[in-house]
Amino acid sequence: MTTTALKEPVRGTSPGAASASRRRTGRIRRVGLPYLLLLPALLLELLVHLVPMVIGIVMSFKELTQFYIRDWGTAPWSGLGNYTMSVDFDAPVGEALLHSFLVTVGFTLLSVGLCWFIGTAAAIYMQDTFRGRGLLRALFLVPYALPVYTAVITWVFMFQHDNGLVNHVLHDQLHLTDKPSFWLIGDNSFYALLTVSVWKGWPFAFLIVMAGLQNIPRELYEAAALDGAGMWQQIRRITLPSLRPVNQVLVLVLFLWTFNDFNTPYVLFGKAAPEAADLISVHIYQASFVTWNFGTGSAMSVLLLLFLLVVTGAYLLLTSRGRRAADV
Repeated sequence: MTTTALKEPVRGTSPGAASASRRRTGRIRRVGLPYLLLLPALLLELLVHLVPMVIGIVMSFKELTQFYIRDWGTAPWSGLGNYTMSVDFDAPVGEALLHSFLVTVGFTLLSVGLCWFIGTAAAIYMQDTFRGRGLLRALFLVPYALPVYTAVITWVFMFQHDNGLVNHVLHDQLHLTDKPSFWLIGDNSFYALLTVSVWKGWPFAFLIVMAGLQNIPRELYEAAALDGAGMWQQIRRITLPSLRPVNQVLVLVLFLWTFNDFNTPYVLFGKAAPEAADLISVHIYQASFVTWNFGTGSAMSVLLLLFLLVVTGAYLLLTSRGRRAADV
């Protein structure tokens, strides 16, 4: 004869409360699992970006030169001395930084404007169906798909003075110049840098705008055509207003990428960029790794970060106000 022991419920706990507790535990597990899976990536991101940023901020308050590079923790504190030196525009260091900043601002405005204009025009043109459209789309994306170093090194050969393709076309074929130009030194270096930046940047704008155009209903264009609106009126009244949210993000991303671009001028000109193409990213590199004044270079980097944060915040504030005003 066997006896079966019946489990008694836990004293003071009703079956309904136990079931609710199990559901709550399961819900916590389901909600917390995605964050748990993201934790390794977040920790790695913290290690790669935040820790060097904090170290750079600490270095900006030190007189860190080549004499203390072996043990930078022993470098004496300078307080705000590096920042004062960087923003003293009457001194050589501050004057050179201001010149580099103004060159970068002009370069960024031109590059972002041209990238947006060319990319938008190409995306609108590609909306029509014609033979070879798929091949042309693929060709448009080649500059964006190529590695930066491969693309820029190719342009270095094209800008050569004696046997470069640019001088061959402009001087030998089209006879637009009296003599072959030096594109990688002097004032022409700014135009060479701008050309390379626009060439490799506009396909990104083309890709983003083309994706945004897919969300515009074709019925709007058909109704506008029936009302007698021409192509330019449709672009002005339908396309551009509908692309406003896409363009707001696109312009901000292009601005940040272009203003911080280091690979393009470094590969194009090397460690010493010409004065006309002295972007602030290369200028900070020279202040840090050429003159071995890491304290001043770190202070310049912090100032650049603060400037970009202020510009980004102001841009987001203005665009959000404009969006709310348009909705009203």
